[in-house]
Amino acid sequence: MAATIHETHEPHDALTAVSGAVRATRRGRTARIVVVTSALAAVVATLFVVTMMVGSFRLSATEVIGSLLGTIDDPSLDFVVLGLRLPTAATALAVGLALGASGTIFQQLLRNPLASPDFVGISSGASLAAVTGLVFLHVSGIAVAGLALGGALVAALLMYVLAWRDGVSGYRFILIGIGVAAFFEGLTGFVLTRAQLFEARQAMHWLTGSVGQADDTELRLLLGALAVLLPLAMLLQRQLRVLELGDDAARGLGVPTELARAGLLATAVILVALAVAAAGPLVFVALVAGPIANRLLGPATGGIAAAALVGAAVLLTSDLVAVHLLPTALPTGVVTGAVGAPYLLWLLATTNRQGAGG
Repeated sequence: MAATIHETHEPHDALTAVSGAVRATRRGRTARIVVVTSALAAVVATLFVVTMMVGSFRLSATEVIGSLLGTIDDPSLDFVVLGLRLPTAATALAVGLALGASGTIFQQLLRNPLASPDFVGISSGASLAAVTGLVFLHVSGIAVAGLALGGALVAALLMYVLAWRDGVSGYRFILIGIGVAAFFEGLTGFVLTRAQLFEARQAMHWLTGSVGQADDTELRLLLGALAVLLPLAMLLQRQLRVLELGDDAARGLGVPTELARAGLLATAVILVALAVAAAGPLVFVALVAGPIANRLLGPATGGIAAAALVGAAVLLTSDLVAVHLLPTALPTGVVTGAVGAPYLLWLLATTNRQGAGG
């Protein structure tokens, strides 16, 4: 009888042990997510303040924070902080958040570290539409944002249709995206050849990418979109994790795969389009944000909030370097390109060694 009781309790004890281990693992991952995300938020907040401290007229952190919070009544200080420096810092913050979040959505959705909006045609579509508006229609502000959004949506829809074969394969989507990006970039070059010298110079500066060129309308539109789409992307994160397991597994778990994929792609595309409209096609930020966040998160990979914060930190740092640490002030895109290109070469080399590069 005693032996029978012992055998009856053994599976229950094993199940309890496994359940306890699972709960402990989840608690550990949750704790790491909270710690890493909080640390990244602190870093971004610090960089945001530092961006407004430096310049030809140097300020202290106390003066910047006091002006932002309205606790210091000094019109000249408010003019420098709120009028001159806040728009640039806010643009770098918003564009970095948008690119970081959209980049990791693409990479997780297509299950490939190279699946960045920079390379799969989304940024190129937005750029073509925006440059066409700048050169031929002489538009600015909200009109550029609208054209960029339209171009990005057309590019995404075109790639989705071309990649569809009883579903969307990440590898096929990326290959088609690279081809579509090359096509749009060729059209952008053609548009530039038809521009006047001043228009071509303006368009080329915009294509290089700089966080200092957005007007108030574009910035407000991007901030409003972030307030809605970033929480939405975080709510859709569970479906994104399930889609990473493959369509068959996702369907087995009750996720409507194509609807979920379309919703996530639409969210990422709108974020990219509005970021491009505000600052131009800043390369490599979307590519590097997700992998850096995953390295920091460890086992708790795939955090959209962490990737967005990494994107903001990368862009704020790049802008500080481009404007204040180089002998001559340069557009922000020059620094992001110089940093991102070696990373891309390393990524291609390591991906091929792991047998995932095709």
